[in-house]
Amino acid sequence: MRKALLAASTALLLAAGPAAAQQKTIKIGFVSTFSGPTAVIGNDMRNSFELALDHMGRKMGGIPVEVIYEDDGQKPDVGKQKTEKLIESDKVDFIAGYIWSNVLLASLKPIVDSKTFLVISNAGPSQVAGEMCSPTVFSTSWNNDQTPQAMGTYMNQKGVKSVFLIGPNYAAGKDMLAGVASTFKGKVIGQELTTWPSQLDFSAELAKAKASGAEAVFVFYPGAAGVQFLNQYAAAGLKGTIPLYTAFTIDELSLPLQKENAIGVPGAQEWVNDLPNEQNKKFVADYRKKYTGLRPTYYGAQSYDAAQLINSAVVLTKGKLDDKVAVQKAMEKADFKSVRGGFKFGPNHVPIQNFYLQDVVKDADGQLSLKTVATIVKDNQDIHFSKCSMK
Repeated sequence: MRKALLAASTALLLAAGPAAAQQKTIKIGFVSTFSGPTAVIGNDMRNSFELALDHMGRKMGGIPVEVIYEDDGQKPDVGKQKTEKLIESDKVDFIAGYIWSNVLLASLKPIVDSKTFLVISNAGPSQVAGEMCSPTVFSTSWNNDQTPQAMGTYMNQKGVKSVFLIGPNYAAGKDMLAGVASTFKGKVIGQELTTWPSQLDFSAELAKAKASGAEAVFVFYPGAAGVQFLNQYAAAGLKGTIPLYTAFTIDELSLPLQKENAIGVPGAQEWVNDLPNEQNKKFVADYRKKYTGLRPTYYGAQSYDAAQLINSAVVLTKGKLDDKVAVQKAMEKADFKSVRGGFKFGPNHVPIQNFYLQDVVKDADGQLSLKTVATIVKDNQDIHFSKCSMK
């Protein structure tokens, strides 16, 4: 009798084992800015991540997904605290998100030390592509200097001979201005780094740019700062007299506030809403349907791809996330349909990808929209990968 009971109990446990395994939840922490003036960016990232989950049936590899969203308040110390909470208290399997390079850099060590897999869906500090790369850190965006490098190349094509550079004084701003200077073959006449994120009055910098005699101005300002800069540029009478070239300054979030001031101001980007692949068409159409009155941005497109990348790893490893080597190899394959079309990683886990020239036009509805004009560079790889040693 005792043996029969023991056998029955063992059989019950064996039967319950696989069922219990199927109840495991994939826990993802998502760190972004959900308060203050730049919350619109974080909201777009969250919207797009949620849309990706909708497209997966809210499961990855048949396993339910739980996402814990944390607000960094655009502050490095807060971002680090929220990151540590996700790792130590919530015990997440993956972390994604991060808009700001300084917030990411402050949060990176606990992620790497804990061997938690990170998918960066916006920030791209050069250190993470180079000497601070890690086997568990991936990006679905870019390295900071790639996009402005593409704009520098375009400025060469336009025959620009001199430029004045303006941007914010933090990690990304420094990378952006260095990026455009690295490919621009003309003369950099001057450079201004402004207080970030509090400074929204750029009259002094615009006056210096005008007085410099430069043929053109290159600017990098995301979010509210980009709105203010572009509107002040036009108000100062510089539009139409000194051509403006940008990276990350005009997007679907800022455009409704910049309005006609954005027309005729070229930008560079690795994703534009009208890329013709089927995955992108579905992403854009379903985003606009789910979030009425809103359009996705590159922030969102990169976050959508982040969810798809995580899903691909879960599927390929059959949810066995304790095998860190297997998860890493699965993520390196990038076996998913990207909104950019083809998607592949360099050896430092930064995408090798095209960068496009974008312009502002009026769409069929009479609304201002971004349009792909040309491909500036194909299969671009960041310049920092040679400094990366995966350890």
